[in-house]
Amino acid sequence: MYNIAHTYYPQKGRLAVLGAGESGFGAAVLAKYKGFEVFVSDYGKIDGQYREALRKEQVDFEEGVHSLEQILKADLVVKSPGIPNSVSIIKELKKREIPVLSEIEFAAQYTPAKLIGITGSNGKTTTAQLTYEILKNAGRNVGLAGNIGKSFAYQVAKEKYDIYVLELSSFMLDDMFHFRANIAVLLNITPDHLDRYENDFRLYMESKFRIIQNQTNEDVFIYCIDDENIQSEIDNKEIKAKKLPFSQKKKLHEGAFIEELEKIIIKVPGKKQFEMNIEELSLKGKHNLYNNMASGLVAKVQELRNQEVKESMAAYTNVPHRLEHVAYIRGVNYINDSKATNVNSVWYALENFSSNIVLIMGGVDKGNDYEMLRELVKQKVKAIICIGKENMRIHETFEDEIEVIVNSNSMQDAVEIASHLADKGDTVLLSPACASFDWFKNFEDRGNQFKEAVMEL
Repeated sequence: MYNIAHTYYPQKGRLAVLGAGESGFGAAVLAKYKGFEVFVSDYGKIDGQYREALRKEQVDFEEGVHSLEQILKADLVVKSPGIPNSVSIIKELKKREIPVLSEIEFAAQYTPAKLIGITGSNGKTTTAQLTYEILKNAGRNVGLAGNIGKSFAYQVAKEKYDIYVLELSSFMLDDMFHFRANIAVLLNITPDHLDRYENDFRLYMESKFRIIQNQTNEDVFIYCIDDENIQSEIDNKEIKAKKLPFSQKKKLHEGAFIEELEKIIIKVPGKKQFEMNIEELSLKGKHNLYNNMASGLVAKVQELRNQEVKESMAAYTNVPHRLEHVAYIRGVNYINDSKATNVNSVWYALENFSSNIVLIMGGVDKGNDYEMLRELVKQKVKAIICIGKENMRIHETFEDEIEVIVNSNSMQDAVEIASHLADKGDTVLLSPACASFDWFKNFEDRGNQFKEAVMEL
């Protein structure tokens, strides 16, 4: 049985893949296994590992160009989530009514596995990873895909998992039309990537809510009731799935909540109540309480024993580049939060630490509104060091709040400046609020350069 209710797309013929990264390579492999004539096109340079892998799989490809004539011959197109729908080649494909979809949508046709989709502006990587670890540690046959790990399509082609935990970005969801999440998790919605959504927050919210678009009354929708944007949308939508909210602000009859500021309580109908002291959780901070509650709800829906869930929540180690402790040098704490690519992520990071923070931030601005950071920066940040090419808005927003805002020439330069500004007991925090592709390959490269520079101090 397909997780999309029917086979809506051509099942043979020519298939073009736009973008030869992890998702594109995976889609090409799966398409070839399913008998398509496959052509991969990447407008940039293909990473060496994927170029060799495509050759090994005997898939035709091109790089540095999109051969329009060749691509327009396709019966079906799978595109990278990094390619906006506004570019000319996508407009031309849609004009000709050639289906354009995401790798997730394409791969979902070919697996009977239960699909757990997790999205949100912040916390989705941690929640997806934690959910996966809980299920795996409990002996479930589970895969992890989407924005994390090996691509979903590649795993569908090569593996046989009974469950997939999928971290889903808004860009992926935009190109998903018939995909059905058996369990959908929506963590939060705050302004992000507005440059891709005509600077219209409502369009971005609608994108996030696509995660529930094909759910039935047999499915489950897990969401944060404390998030005003989510709550306002829920009130205006017909939702067929069983709703299980989570909250730090109110006690719930069903769902997950905090009791007496010290316990997580999870109540799922027909399941034994789950309780765990907050101090036992390995992930600290208010934002991670939400992540734990969401993962715990998934685990209880999946009928895991309470002890299995507790053991995983107590032992989990956070993913790299998310509030990752790097070093403690001459009394200064260095933290790598390179995955903080939006303003709300930086808010969570600042909230996690006491005052006297030297904040390294900046990069490719995605239409950020820094106003929500103003009060926290005023309270906790002693200096800001800017990285990236365009940081005028950071200067304009915070110049009246703190005395020191300086630009840097490289990550190494930024870390060296930070080390001079930081005193014993301070924290140097890389939490950029911006995309990375002006100075760096991606957020991992940015985080790794930060860690290397710290270790050279």
